[in-house]
Amino acid sequence: MSDGRVAIGVEPGPWSLDDLFPSADGPEVEGVLAQLEEETAALEAVRPALSEEIAVDRFKAIVARIEAIAAHSRRLRAYAALWFSQDTRSQAALAFQGRIERALTAVRNRTLFVELWWKGLPKGAVERLLPVCGDAAYYFRSLRRFVPHTLSEPEERVINLKNPNGPNALVTLYQMLTTRFTFHLSLDGRTETLGRARLMAYATDPSARRRAAAYQELYRVYGESGTILGEIYQHVVRDWADEQLTLRGHASPIAPRNLGNDIPDAAVDALLSVCRENVGLFQDYFRLKAGALGLERLRRYDLYAPIGSTNRTVPLPTALDRIDASLRAFSPRVADEARRVVDAGHLDTEARAGKVSGAFCYGVAPDLVPWVLTNYVGKEDSVSTLAHELGHAVHALLASDHSVLTFHSALPLAETASVFAEILLLEQSLSRETRTEAKRDLLVQFIDGAYATVLRQAYFVLFEREAHDLIRDGVTTDALSSRYLENLAEQFGDAVEVSEEFRWEWTSVPHIYETPFYCYAYSFGQLLVLALYNRYRDEGAGFVPKYLRILGYGGSRAPAAILEEAGIEISRRAFWQGGFDVLEEMIGDLRTLQAGIGGGRP
Repeated sequence: MSDGRVAIGVEPGPWSLDDLFPSADGPEVEGVLAQLEEETAALEAVRPALSEEIAVDRFKAIVARIEAIAAHSRRLRAYAALWFSQDTRSQAALAFQGRIERALTAVRNRTLFVELWWKGLPKGAVERLLPVCGDAAYYFRSLRRFVPHTLSEPEERVINLKNPNGPNALVTLYQMLTTRFTFHLSLDGRTETLGRARLMAYATDPSARRRAAAYQELYRVYGESGTILGEIYQHVVRDWADEQLTLRGHASPIAPRNLGNDIPDAAVDALLSVCRENVGLFQDYFRLKAGALGLERLRRYDLYAPIGSTNRTVPLPTALDRIDASLRAFSPRVADEARRVVDAGHLDTEARAGKVSGAFCYGVAPDLVPWVLTNYVGKEDSVSTLAHELGHAVHALLASDHSVLTFHSALPLAETASVFAEILLLEQSLSRETRTEAKRDLLVQFIDGAYATVLRQAYFVLFEREAHDLIRDGVTTDALSSRYLENLAEQFGDAVEVSEEFRWEWTSVPHIYETPFYCYAYSFGQLLVLALYNRYRDEGAGFVPKYLRILGYGGSRAPAAILEEAGIEISRRAFWQGGFDVLEEMIGDLRTLQAGIGGGRP
């Protein structure tokens, strides 16, 4: 990267999984499975000793066994998930994933009694034992939050048994179906056959015709399978309702996600409400962008259109150099942590058939460098995405001194480092540019991304809340698609023309299938980071230790407690509005730059 060392591991091809296991069929996998069995049997043996009066030393040993079981389980699950992600067409990867899921379900059921015992203890016994939990204390405190929604041991075992062949299997089928989709794009007298990542590179193409063609082809293909994808979603949602509402007694479909995130319902409601109230800010931005493009009105096809005429391709090593430089200017430690992903060979950036779409970072355990997957196609937004995912890795690495049970941050804080890395990249790029047009283009790209991260994700969750209710009422997939078009109409008002094929967009969003109500974490993270970045602008280098401290907590404290230490109250609407105020300032800067350039519509 940019510190003068020779960059390694920057080939776009598949990552190395050797730090997990050299192969799926080698002795290493069998060895970990044997260790897992040994730890599980040893934990089962303590069942007769569990009581309110258990000795603290004995309970400390139980905590150590739970951590060991978690470490072995995470290692096996990660290998299965990462292998499948890099090639969803591999029958061997699918078979291995099934084997591991069955094995871990059995372990979960055999050790479930400890969690249920802990949840059933009186408060006094809990307070007596918590001090010996060490860094895992927040994990054990968190288990107590679920006491009102915990079932009997036989019921919990049945739920664990049904999940692999129920909702988890449906999600796997969704992934297999959608990653096999191929798209045919006819441009300039020739037809290209593309995967989704390469197709959607045209979403930022300077050509309006190409942008429209890409979206039309994307949703033609999703629409052809819309009934199947919709049916999968309906069954996922029904299973969620049966378990979370009927059996566990949560008050609403989103409540279990909020409880798992340790975020009060009121804070999430405030976030979503403030997002909804600020649709006008982005609608004004879309009108400004239409004018800069010389259009009367944006089409949904044009949402991420570049204003400048450049269509430059950024080679992967150049992208890594730029990211390194932006992180290093903020904190050499942060840059060094990001580099560890590259040096370890844990980066897979190639856009290829069979690989899962999108991007993610997988932090497996405190002693392992995270794995980062993107579908890099050389566009500026690919560079930002890579910075985003490396930011996730930095977050995990800075929290690596915690227990395997608490190093991973809660979802609402999981986007803190990733979005901050994007803003640092923007700051560095703006500082290096002398051309007004280039500065404008960089701001446009960032605000486009802010829309995609804040408002678009919030509206996914608003759609999910309605969809879960509608599905319980027995609506059709077509009715869900019609409701989704209404959701888009509310987002865009008269500022953006939305074509009929976007009715299928919701079926192309993996998160609503895989992790219901996940997406507000993106809105949370972006608005939080805008507030933190404002502090960085005010405080300069003095802010860096405070920021690293936030990341260093990982998941060892409640998100609200971590942020309260930084002076942030997440239930206050004014806090969330502050993030939009920063975006409004950026849009004002963009308006000034565009006025200086001239051209387009006024």
